[in-house]
Amino acid sequence: MLLFTDLLAKAGFSPADVRLLRHQTKGPNGRTPYLLWRDQKPAFEDYQCVQSTHNRTSLAAPIWASFVAPPTGGTLFAGLYSAKRIGHAGEHWIDPLHGVPGSTLTSHALDRYETEPIPDLADYAGRLWIDWGSGTRSWVQRADRQNKTICELTRAFREDAFPGYTHFLARISELQGLPATWVTALSAARGVYLLTSSRTKEQYVGSATGANGFFGRWLNYAQDGHGGNLGLRSSEPSDYQVSILEVSGSAATQDDIVAIEQLWKRKLQSREMGLNRN
Repeated sequence: MLLFTDLLAKAGFSPADVRLLRHQTKGPNGRTPYLLWRDQKPAFEDYQCVQSTHNRTSLAAPIWASFVAPPTGGTLFAGLYSAKRIGHAGEHWIDPLHGVPGSTLTSHALDRYETEPIPDLADYAGRLWIDWGSGTRSWVQRADRQNKTICELTRAFREDAFPGYTHFLARISELQGLPATWVTALSAARGVYLLTSSRTKEQYVGSATGANGFFGRWLNYAQDGHGGNLGLRSSEPSDYQVSILEVSGSAATQDDIVAIEQLWKRKLQSREMGLNRN
């Protein structure tokens, strides 16, 4: 069994000098540190280098080993960074994850750290997965006190395979962060889908008949919250969960898909106990 501390030691680092950081906060519109790291590395590093003074003691180490949490779970190595606290962050620093001044997100003052990527172990970034354990709330931990097991090392960075239409589940806010292979699969299929709100306990049955399939239809909800539907427009705003009830064959016409949609509305009684109005 190989431990992350073993890897640090083999690279010449003392685990006592290393803090393990697992970034997992979720911002508005489904943005996460993982997506920043994957798509906007400078924004991820800007997000990481400003921290609450409440965490100053926990972060007091010359080296940070950064990890991110993908949407489907797990703990993925994002790289090693040198870290040195250099003062307070300005009041007008904009948090890249939330898009607002960081001072509005916490009652604590904010420290700014000078961080630089360390080339050692850089080849493992995006490929090495560890078992963080059950204490995911403890997002900062000491490497010398936490022997994290390395549970997977891939040949190259890869995202989870598309789970299939039957098993696909996501929230509207997460759509734009989905892997490209997932977007391709969802754009290629048409059929009937279900929106559900855990907050309002309501459901809505809809159909995707356009050229961009399910994904294109769902993006309408991401843009305006209702996609032009009366029931959703009158409902409380919600980050709906989307799932697929039935995929239509390539030869199905728009009328065929709408007929199947009407059948699902009757099955789920989404007019009587949901948000459908027709």
